[in-house]
Amino acid sequence: MKSLTSSRIVIASKSTDTIVEQILDKTDGEKETGLPSPKTFDKPENFNNRELSWLEFNRRVLEEAQDPTVPLLERIKFLSIFSTNLDEFFMVRVAGVRRQIDANVLSKGPDGLLPREVMEAMSRRIHELTEIQHDYFFDTLLPLLNKENVFILKPDQLNNDQLIFADDYFKHTVMSILTPLAIDPSHPFPHLTNRTLCLIAEMRSLVESKLPKTNLAIIPISVSVIPRFVRLPSPEGSYQFIPLEDLIRVCIHELFKGYEVFNCYAIRVIRDSDLQYDEDPSEDLIKTISETLRNRRKGAAVRLQFERNISEPVLKNLIQELDVEPEDLYPTRGFISFSELMVIYSQLDIPHLKDPVFVPRLVSEFETGTDMFSVIRNSDVLIHHPYQSFNYVTRFLQEAAEDPHVLAIKMTLYRIAANSPIAQALQLAAERGKQVAVLVELKARFDEEANIQWARKLEDAGAHVIYGMSGLKTHCKVCMIVRQEKNKIRRYCHLGTGNYNDRTSQIYGDMGLFTAHPRFGEDLSNLFNVLTGYSTPPKFHRIKIAPTELRETFISRIRREIANAREGKPALIIAKMNALVDKQIILELYRASQAGVSIKCIIRGICCLKPGVKGLSDNIEVISIIDRFLEHARIFYFQNNDQPEYFLASSDWMPRNLNQRIEVLFPIKEPKYQQYIWNILQIQLSDNVKARKFLSEGTTIRVKNDKKKNRSQIALYEMHGKLN
Repeated sequence: MKSLTSSRIVIASKSTDTIVEQILDKTDGEKETGLPSPKTFDKPENFNNRELSWLEFNRRVLEEAQDPTVPLLERIKFLSIFSTNLDEFFMVRVAGVRRQIDANVLSKGPDGLLPREVMEAMSRRIHELTEIQHDYFFDTLLPLLNKENVFILKPDQLNNDQLIFADDYFKHTVMSILTPLAIDPSHPFPHLTNRTLCLIAEMRSLVESKLPKTNLAIIPISVSVIPRFVRLPSPEGSYQFIPLEDLIRVCIHELFKGYEVFNCYAIRVIRDSDLQYDEDPSEDLIKTISETLRNRRKGAAVRLQFERNISEPVLKNLIQELDVEPEDLYPTRGFISFSELMVIYSQLDIPHLKDPVFVPRLVSEFETGTDMFSVIRNSDVLIHHPYQSFNYVTRFLQEAAEDPHVLAIKMTLYRIAANSPIAQALQLAAERGKQVAVLVELKARFDEEANIQWARKLEDAGAHVIYGMSGLKTHCKVCMIVRQEKNKIRRYCHLGTGNYNDRTSQIYGDMGLFTAHPRFGEDLSNLFNVLTGYSTPPKFHRIKIAPTELRETFISRIRREIANAREGKPALIIAKMNALVDKQIILELYRASQAGVSIKCIIRGICCLKPGVKGLSDNIEVISIIDRFLEHARIFYFQNNDQPEYFLASSDWMPRNLNQRIEVLFPIKEPKYQQYIWNILQIQLSDNVKARKFLSEGTTIRVKNDKKKNRSQIALYEMHGKLN
C-alpha cells in the first residue's frame, strides 16, 4: 500500500511557520496587555542548547547509578541505560550536527551556537561523563559487586575448571558464529557495522618468515546472538562472569592456527543511523523504508570506542579507515560498552540487590465480572500505567475481537512489541471478518523493521493497513471500537499518552482514557477519516490535533492565563512532559511569567527554557524526576480563573510534535479524574527524593528540604493501593 499524502493537512493549516508568526503577531503588541511582545525575549542568552540539555538529562541517569540509596543491581541497570541512551544520541543527534558541519551550515540555533560550537561542547561534555562512568564502575560499583559475591573476571583470574569451561564453550558455542576478517592487500578493511563489538588482533606468522612481521585481523562479535557476559562455573553462593570478548581472547589461538597473536584490542563503532527518507507520495512507503533501513548499517562513523592500551599503528589505521575526527575518539579504561550489563542484571535473582517488585494494581471498575463495554458505557475510566495494569488495554482489544456485536476496530500503532498481544487481537478480529483499519507508523525510529513485519502480518489477516502519512509521523495513540447495540451504533474509544506496547508499559509512566462519550466517538471517526482517506480536518468537539491546531490551542491557553493574571485573577499553569524545546512556546511562557502567572513544569528530559532568571522567568519552576519508571505522560493544567482545564496528550512541547506529527490533545472532564490528575501533579511537584531542580544555567540539582520524604513514584503506587 502507498502512503497517504499529508497535503490536505498542510493545506488546511497553511504552514506551521506561518501559523506561528500569525499567532505571535495577533496580540503581541504592548497596547493590549501592557507586556512586551514575545519576540522581545528572543535572545540567545534566554535558551539552553538542546543537545547539551539532553546530556544533562543523561547525567541525571548516571546520578542514579551513583546513588548509594539505590539497590546495587538497579545502579548497574542505570549505568547500562546511560550507555544505551548515549549510543542513540550519537546515532541521531551527534550524527545530525556532523552532517550540518559537513554541509558547511552556518546558521545558529536559538541559543546562538554554530554547529561546530555545538559539536565541540558536546564532545567535551561526553568525554567528561564517560570518564566519570568508567571510573565509578571500576572504582566503586565493581568492588561493591564483589562484596556481594558477584564477580566479572579477567582471563588471568580464571581457575582450571573455568578455563576448561571457557575452552569448551568457545569451541561448541562461540567459534562457529565468529568470522575472523583478515586485513591485507587482498582483504580490504571490512565494514564495521553499527554498535558491533569487535576484536582487532595483531599477529605474526609462526611458519612463513616471508610474510609481513605484523598481520591484522578483525573479529566482529554479535552480542545479540551470544550473551555479552558468560556465566562461569562458580562456588555455591558466588556468581562469576567473564566478558565474551575476554573469553574469545583466552581461546583466540583456535582462530588463527600457525600464528601468534601478540596483541588483541576491543573496539566499537557508532554510526549515523538517522534515516533520511525521500517521501515521494507516488512511491510505496514500505519499499522506500525497507531500502533505507539497509543504508542505516552503512552510515558514517561518528564514534570510535577503543581500549586505552591500543597500539598507535592500529589506532592510526582505524582512524584512517573509519574517517573519524579526533573528537570522535573515546578511549576506555575497560569495558568498551556498558549497555550489555543488563545481561548480568537479568541473570541474577538476588532480591536485596533489586527494587521491590511492583505488581500493577487492578482497576475496580473492570473487576465486576461484566464486559468492558458495559463499564465504559456507564462512565469514563482513566488508567495510570504502570501503577495500574496495562492488561485492560489488551483486554479491550481482545474482547472486541471476540465480541460478535463489534463491527469495526480502528487504531494507530507507533511502537509495536515483537509478540504484541494487541496486534494479535487485531489479527484475530480481521480474521473473524470485522472491519479492522490500522495506521502503522513505519517511520518510528529504531522500530521500523518490527512495524513493517506487523504491518504485513495484519494485511495478511485481512486488515486495512495504512503506512503513515507522507511528510508527517502519526504519533497519536488512539483506538476506536464500533459496536452494534440494539438499534444503534455506539463507539468506544481509548486515547493515551503512550504507546500501545505491553512491554514498555511495564516501565513507562503513561495515562489512558476509556470513554464512550459520543463527542469523542465523533471526533475519532473524523480523525480516522483524515488518516485513512481524503478528508480535511474538521472542527473537532473534544480533541485538538497537530499540526493544524495544537500549537494555537496551547498558546491561546497561555495567553488566557496572562490576561487573568493582569486582571488580578488566579493564574497557574502546570505542564508535565518529556521535553520542552519549542521556541514559540518558551517565549510565551516567559511573557506569562512577567505577567505574574505561576508556571510549574515537570520535564523528564530536555529543557531549553531557563527558569528563575530575574526579570525574565522569575515565576517559572522546573523539576525533573528520574526513578525506576520512565516519566512519559504528558499532562497540561490551566487554572482558568478557578474553572480549571485538564488535558492529556501524545505531544511534548517540541517543534517536531507541533509541526511535523499527527498528535492528539484531549480533555479530562470527569471531576474525580480531574482531582486524581491534580493529586498526581502535587505529589510529583513535592518530590524531594528523586526530583531535581533546573537552574537557570541549564544544570540541575537534587531537591532537598526538611519536609517529610516524598518519593513520588512510591507515593503514587501506595495511593493506588488505597484507591483499590
